[in-house]
Amino acid sequence: MAIYSTDQLRNLALISHSGAGKTTLAESLLFHAEVISRKGKVEDGNTTGDYEPEAIKRGGSTQLSILPLPWRDHKVTLIDTPGYFDFLGDAVSGLRVADAAILVVSATSDLEVGTELMWKRVRALGLPCVIFVNKLDRENTNFLETAAQLTSNLGQTCVPIQLQIGEAQDFAGVINLLDSSVDIPENLKGAAADARERLVEAIAESDDDLATKYLEGESLTDEELSHALRKAIMSCDLVPVLAGSALNDLGLAELLDLIVDYSPSGSGKSATARDNNGDESELDIKSDASLAALVFKTTADQYVGKLSFIRVYSGTLKSDSEVLNANKQQTERIGQLFVPRGKEQEQVSQLVAGEIGAVGRLSSTATGDTLSNTGKGLIMDGVDFPDPLYSMAVYPKAKADTDKLSTALNRLVEEDPSLKFARETDTGEALLIGLGDSHVELAVQRAQRKLGANLLLETPRVPYKETLGAVAKVDHRHKQQSGGHGHFAHVQLRLEPLDTLAGIQFATEVTGGNVPREFIPAVEKGVRRACAEGVLAGFPVVDIRAVLFDGSFHPVDSATMDFDIAGYYGLKKGFLDGSPTLMEPVMIIRVTTPDNYTGDIIGDINSKRGKILGMIPQSDGETIVEAHVPLSEVQRYALQLRSITQGRASFSMEFDHHEAVPANLAQKVIEGANQGKE
Repeated sequence: MAIYSTDQLRNLALISHSGAGKTTLAESLLFHAEVISRKGKVEDGNTTGDYEPEAIKRGGSTQLSILPLPWRDHKVTLIDTPGYFDFLGDAVSGLRVADAAILVVSATSDLEVGTELMWKRVRALGLPCVIFVNKLDRENTNFLETAAQLTSNLGQTCVPIQLQIGEAQDFAGVINLLDSSVDIPENLKGAAADARERLVEAIAESDDDLATKYLEGESLTDEELSHALRKAIMSCDLVPVLAGSALNDLGLAELLDLIVDYSPSGSGKSATARDNNGDESELDIKSDASLAALVFKTTADQYVGKLSFIRVYSGTLKSDSEVLNANKQQTERIGQLFVPRGKEQEQVSQLVAGEIGAVGRLSSTATGDTLSNTGKGLIMDGVDFPDPLYSMAVYPKAKADTDKLSTALNRLVEEDPSLKFARETDTGEALLIGLGDSHVELAVQRAQRKLGANLLLETPRVPYKETLGAVAKVDHRHKQQSGGHGHFAHVQLRLEPLDTLAGIQFATEVTGGNVPREFIPAVEKGVRRACAEGVLAGFPVVDIRAVLFDGSFHPVDSATMDFDIAGYYGLKKGFLDGSPTLMEPVMIIRVTTPDNYTGDIIGDINSKRGKILGMIPQSDGETIVEAHVPLSEVQRYALQLRSITQGRASFSMEFDHHEAVPANLAQKVIEGANQGKE
C-alpha cells in the first residue's frame, strides 16, 4: 500500500436509512477506483463491505466495514455503517472516528426516518456532510425534487451543486454547477442557469465578502465560489447535494473529486485528550507528535482471536512496538499492523496521524480505550454508545453449552458495547440486552458461529416480589417420630409488614428459655430460607419482620435442624394469613418524541396501566413524556415505540419502585408461576 501523509487522508462515514444503497455505493466506488476488478451485489452476498454471514443472509449491513481506496494521490477511507436502527452502535462507532459524512438518500422514496436520525447525529457531532442522492436511474425520480424535499425537511443548508442529465433510464451523467465553462445540453441550459444562480446565492450568503460583491451585482469567479464552498462545508454552514446512481456508476468520479477537494483531511478536524492529571488539551495532529490512537471497534473470533480497529489522531503507531493503554495503565505490545478492506487485511509498518487501521491480540485493550506513548497517558473520549433497552433471557441449548454461556456473552459485549450482559438477581436469568430483537438475535447467531456457543432466547421472567399486607401470627410444631430418636421443634411467630426496602428482619421476644438460645439462629435461618423461596408463587418475600415470641423444645428430640424446619414452615403457613400481596416492579420511562406523536404515546402508556407524571416541551418541536409503567407491560417497548413513531422517538427506562399487582392480574401471575413449577 502506498504511503500517505496526514494531509492526504480522508475519512468519511457512509450513513443512511436502511436500503438507500450505501453498500452498493461503496462497492461501486471501490470498483471505480480500480481497487476491485469486479463489482459484487448485495443480493448475491458478495460485496466487499458485507462479508459477515449475518449481513449476507439479511441482505443488509449489520456491522461497520472499513473500505479504503486511492483517488488522485489521496487515501479515501470509507466507513460503511449499518442503516438499520438495531445496529446503530456500529454507526455511532463509525461517526466517532470519521472527519465527515456522506448521507446517502434514495430518490425513490420520500424522506425516511433513518435519514432524519442520521442527519441529527451528524449535526450534533458538527461533522461536515455531503448528501448523495442515489437511484436516479429509477422511474419516477427527480433530483431537484428530492433536493427540494431535503432542503424543506433538513434545512436551507442543503444545496444542489449538480444537475442530472436525463431522467430514469435516460440518466446519463451530471452537470457541475460550480464550473461555468462546462458544456451544457441545450435543453438543460435554462434549468442549469437557474440552479447555478441558487447555488451562487447560497454560497455568497455564507461569506460576508462574497455577499457584498453579489449584492452589488459583481460576478463571482469559479475560484471564489469553490474556495467559499469548501469553507462553508468545513464549518457545516452548507451541505452539498450530489446526484448519481451507484448501481450504474453515475456521479461517482464527481463524488470522489468532491471528497478530495472539499472534505477535511486527517488533520482538518481538531481533537482533544486528557493527561494523567485530567487536564484537557488539543492534540497536535501531526505524525511526529505524541501518540494518541483511539480503539473504536473490537471483533472476536475463537480462531483468529481479537482484532482492534484503531484511528490514530496524533503521532505514529508502529508495528512491533510498545504502547500504553492509558485507560487501563497497562503496556500493550503492538504486533503486525493492518489496514483492513472488508474482511481482507493488508500489512503495513505504521499508521500515521489521521489513519485508520487494525491490530490483533491486544491483551487488555477494549473499545473506547486510548493507546499512547509509554509515560504519556493521553486519554481521549471513547464512543458514546446508545443505551440498550431490549432484554432477552439467554439459556444454553444443551448441557455442553452451559460453561460457554457467560464467556460467550462477555465476548459479544466486548465486540459490541451497545449490547449488555447482566444477571437478574431475583430470577437468576442471564440477560442479553440490545437495541432491538434483530440486534439480540443476530448476536446469539454470532456467538454460535464465532464462539461455538449454542444459545436459546426467551422472554425474561418478571422479578415479582411477595410481601404482607397485615400482621399475622402462627403457631407451628415440627414433630416426627419413627422409632428411636425423634424430631421436635415448636415456634410461635408474629409476621409484620415493613416499609419498602426494609428487607427481611428477624427478632426474638422469647423469655424463660422456652426456646434455647442455641436454636434461635436456626429459626432465623429457616425463616430467611422460606422468604428466599417465596410462598405465593415462588417469588422472594420482602419487607417483613418475623418475631419469634414463644415456642418449646424437647430435651432429647430437639436439634438445630428441627428449628430450621419449624421456622421455614412456620413462615410459609403464617404468610398466607397476613393478606399476602404480589408486588411488581414499576419503571420510570422518559420518552422523547416529536410533538405530533405525543397523543399516541400517552394513549399507549395508559393502555399499559401506566401513570403519566408529566410532559416537558422541548425547543426543537419535541416533548419528553415521563410516566410510571409496570415492567411486565414494557418488556417489548423498544419495538412498540418504534412502531408507533416510525422510529422517530427514543426513550430511557429504569427501575423506580414496586407496587401491588391488581388482584385479577395477580391471580393469573400466581397460577402461571405455579404451573411452571409442576
